[in-house]
Amino acid sequence: MSWINQLSGLLQTYQDGQTRPDGVTGHFDQVARAAPPDDLAEGLSAAFRSDQTPPFAQMVSQLFGASDNNQRAGLLNTLLAGAGGSGLLKQLASAAGRPAGNQIDPELAGNIPLETVQQAAEQAEKQDPSIIDRVSQIYAKNPTLFNILGTTALSLAMQQMARRRSV
Repeated sequence: MSWINQLSGLLQTYQDGQTRPDGVTGHFDQVARAAPPDDLAEGLSAAFRSDQTPPFAQMVSQLFGASDNNQRAGLLNTLLAGAGGSGLLKQLASAAGRPAGNQIDPELAGNIPLETVQQAAEQAEKQDPSIIDRVSQIYAKNPTLFNILGTTALSLAMQQMARRRSV
């Protein structure tokens, strides 16, 4: 039985587009455990792009703050690839008090201030809006971090997954 069949009743409650703060964290966790990462990433992308949630860059800095140093490095290197550049790498390394290398390693990532991450995310999004999809793929691998963004973001992600699967 597919994940969608197992959770069709639950997802159907989100299909109409109304957020449901009661129990949404538990519902999201249940779906996140069952859904394939690509489906989950699509839901996360919808939440990042919504006008009902804070800007993408702000949400990314929140997620960065809750991530471990390996996840932080992965996120920063993804943003660097999206922003295309050494200028951003120098900015990030400088914020951490280090010389710029080719990539951000976990140790360096642990020293980057949240404000700098937010600025890097803003810059990356301006240069390449598809960066949202790549960041969503990162957090689809560890969706429990997404819970810190609150019930609206979780509800929007659930709505997108429900609509995509046409429960």
